[in-house]
Amino acid sequence: MALRPERSNALKLTQSNEDYLEAIVMLAGDGSQPVRSVDLANQMGVSKPSVNKAIAVLKKSGLIEQEPYGDIFLTKRGVEYGKSVLKRHHTLTRFLVEILGVDPDLADDEACEIEHTISDDTFAKWESFVERSLGQNEA
Repeated sequence: MALRPERSNALKLTQSNEDYLEAIVMLAGDGSQPVRSVDLANQMGVSKPSVNKAIAVLKKSGLIEQEPYGDIFLTKRGVEYGKSVLKRHHTLTRFLVEILGVDPDLADDEACEIEHTISDDTFAKWESFVERSLGQNEA
């Protein structure tokens, strides 16, 4: 699987691992709430062994903390990285739906693909365009 372009935090995760991190952020709220592996598996529609494999990578990358078989907690770095992926997703989905008129379900799927490959520079320009066009209220 292709790796994400270089980020300011110099971490490179696969698209799949970024999706797990994004899901953890969605489940953890501001990052302070614990996330159970079973809830993450349900959110992602995957098996617990798949979650365990992703958790090992995210833990090794310093993005989460977890005692063996315990709750998952985001580190500060994990919150920042996960929120950046989620922001990309929301901004791209908003563009596709509100500016291009793409069906929301299709837009959500396609935004998920784009968010992992777009460079920081291109995303900043895209985000600026969306904000100028639609205002800064995130959907």
